[in-house]
Amino acid sequence: MTITRRLRTARGLLAGFAATSAAHLGAIATGATVLQHATKPALMPLLAAHTLARSPRAPKLLAPALVLSAGGDVALQLDSDTAFLAGMGSFAAAHVCYVTMFVRQGALDDRRRSLLVAAAYGAAWATMISQLWPDLGDLKAPVAVYSLLLASTAVTSAGRGWRTGVGGALFLLSDSLIATRIAGWKQLPGHGLLIMSTYIAAQYLLASGTLAALESDGPDPAEKPADGYTAGRAAVRLSAPA
Repeated sequence: MTITRRLRTARGLLAGFAATSAAHLGAIATGATVLQHATKPALMPLLAAHTLARSPRAPKLLAPALVLSAGGDVALQLDSDTAFLAGMGSFAAAHVCYVTMFVRQGALDDRRRSLLVAAAYGAAWATMISQLWPDLGDLKAPVAVYSLLLASTAVTSAGRGWRTGVGGALFLLSDSLIATRIAGWKQLPGHGLLIMSTYIAAQYLLASGTLAALESDGPDPAEKPADGYTAGRAAVRLSAPA
């Protein structure tokens, strides 16, 4: 596949992701349950396909993180405790992929900054768990473990740029809203819409921010392009959609 064709494919997939996201959020707002269930499983696979088409340098763990998230999306649509735990497990695996990917890319190299960010998110995690704990019932342990992985994604994503950092923060917000629902707390107006809009934005920012950070890092030292090709590829990257 030529570079031009690959970028066209990437743009088409991104447009598909945007359209599917809009349809899904609209379905939540209007109560169109069938459309919600039809569009949700397609969101993360479209985003994963976009990342693979956009950059041949996309980290190997990025697409699995998005596909595992899709598995969680599907499981959480099923109305059973077993499906809920399976969905949480799938998302936990996605967070392991994200954390591993960001650490390998040097997200924790600035130790002083990383400690400050970890302290801030650690305080937020402790506050959230302490407030939710009495109302979580049998889900206390799973939620505590999962939320630690979620906070770890937020911490490590902050070390790869503002996009991934905001994405990690929004992911934490989205899942915290889900946790309040599990605990039986009073829901905000448009609670479901807020959960999904922050989740979709979080995943997009994590994915696009990861690719943007790689581009800003410069060419892979292992790559040895022919003369004149490096400048052309840099121009293509600058013209690629964010």
